[in-house]
Amino acid sequence: MEYAARVVERLDEERLETLRTWGTGLSTNARDELRAAGKAILMLVDEIDRLEADLWNARAEAKQAAAKAAAAEAAAVPVEPPAPDRQPESPPLPPPRKRNQPTPAPTAKPSQVLAMTLSERIAQGRPTEPAT
Repeated sequence: MEYAARVVERLDEERLETLRTWGTGLSTNARDELRAAGKAILMLVDEIDRLEADLWNARAEAKQAAAKAAAAEAAAVPVEPPAPDRQPESPPLPPPRKRNQPTPAPTAKPSQVLAMTLSERIAQGRPTEPAT
């Protein structure tokens, strides 16, 4: 960015207009070399104008794209502040079983038990084989 700032300082609108004036004056000169130099100056000043316009448009498009992305992200993820004094509720733990107490029968349907993983069945105290 430092280089771009120096170029902008050196090629401000007043200096570009001075170059246009020189280019126009030289392009009407009787000598071929001076006419060619004048046309080259005018071509370069026109190219600078086009590049400045392209840069301005690219920056505007980048800002619009960033704004659209931020809006889409904000719309996609609703931000809900956490409740200040509430902890997330977890399901109550079952009462501890006595040593010789039998394992309770599963409350899920056999088809549901089949869909559960072995770890889920063990964690819930369900038999590893579906009841038939």
